[in-house]
Amino acid sequence: MTTFVAPATPSAHATPSAHATPAERAAAGRAARQRMRRSAHAAWIPSADRPDPIAVLERQGRDRLPELLPVRYGRMAASPFAFLRGAAAVMAADLAAQPNTGLTVQLCGDAHLLNFGLYASPERALLFDLNDFDETFPGPFEWDVKRLAASVAVAARENGHPDAKARRAALEAVAAYRASMRRLAGLGELAVWYERIEADSLLPLVRSARRRRRVESSLTRARRRTSLQALGKLTETVDGQRRIVHDPPLIEPAGIPDTAALRKIFSDYRSTLTEERRLLLDRYRFVDAARKVVGVGSVGLRCFIVLLTGRDADDPLFLQVKEARKSILEEHLPSGAYVHPGHRVVAGQRLLQAAGDIFLGWMSGPQGRAFYWRQLRDMKGSADVAGMSPGELVGYARLCGTALARGHARSGDRIAIAGYLGGTDTFDQAVAEFALSYAAQTADDHAALGAAVVAGVVPAAPDV
Repeated sequence: MTTFVAPATPSAHATPSAHATPAERAAAGRAARQRMRRSAHAAWIPSADRPDPIAVLERQGRDRLPELLPVRYGRMAASPFAFLRGAAAVMAADLAAQPNTGLTVQLCGDAHLLNFGLYASPERALLFDLNDFDETFPGPFEWDVKRLAASVAVAARENGHPDAKARRAALEAVAAYRASMRRLAGLGELAVWYERIEADSLLPLVRSARRRRRVESSLTRARRRTSLQALGKLTETVDGQRRIVHDPPLIEPAGIPDTAALRKIFSDYRSTLTEERRLLLDRYRFVDAARKVVGVGSVGLRCFIVLLTGRDADDPLFLQVKEARKSILEEHLPSGAYVHPGHRVVAGQRLLQAAGDIFLGWMSGPQGRAFYWRQLRDMKGSADVAGMSPGELVGYARLCGTALARGHARSGDRIAIAGYLGGTDTFDQAVAEFALSYAAQTADDHAALGAAVVAGVVPAAPDV
């Protein structure tokens, strides 16, 4: 049963009242402890009617491309962390069955460790932030915090760290979130809005020479990941024309009907951009398109990459066109502000990220399916979580917690949330305990998927 406590106003977010003072907003946050004590976040007891996780995944797959479902299950079966990545719907149902604070923010909806990373701002600064918004939706702030903390604990266990260190890493993620939220609560509105984490600012925080070299290498690789770099990797010349390389089942020709549809809906997507960005886009021409498999939880959704060229064939722009569905959170929470799923994704990303992709837009395609567009490669990069030592994971967990608080502070009442969290580590300790318990639950759910694969209940292809 959903126990979400709706905000007192009809707004989609718990935005501060125009007449409330900071003291009143902080008091409102402290009052939320009566709805849910901070120590109560530690509890993870599966409800008696907890949905079968495999059934949840199968329900999600009903309208996906059936030939790609074995790839999805194969990727999820690879490890507990891979399962967690693909099972956001399972965790959403679990969180919805628990009490919550009712302190609303724009949730990422899938805030696990690998949904944070590097990307380029329009000014070409390399930033660290959230980078996946398929499930974004307004809801209780702690849902994102708990998913992040659980992913830290699952990753730590998978790396062979003892539970004590797994708990410590999860604790540090939550502590960084709380510290950042309390700091942001003391800033003015524009200062919070302009807050961002620049990648170069991370290096002074790295003490060991070995880890510093790894961070520098990650930043260098991210800066090289551009459309021009992708041109050499993702295309070939056929009969004098650039064409996207085929790599079945991950990259396959879009086909004449899909290519024609993409060309047709291109103008609808264009209309969702601002005027100056429409002018920029008009300087490119459509060259080729292909279907591409992405992620873990997204496998089976309709996703395409489009190659455009500007000044000449050596001036490429790769755009990703991805199907948008109802957020997994929508069945558990009050209605949101956006009817179109693509608009929901784009609006959520613009709200949560410190700086957004200039080509981010949305439109409807064949059969009324919703899509959103963005750049495929724009200096994007992610961490190698699997190779992290306990100390490295702690540092990365803190960084993710800090970035998550910054996004939440833009969309919710940061002063009320800071008031709820308080100056002690009560909330941190409780969520860390939850994270360890939910990591064990994830291991059990992953084992259930493995058993279902062996029994032939769900088809699974080798991870590709």
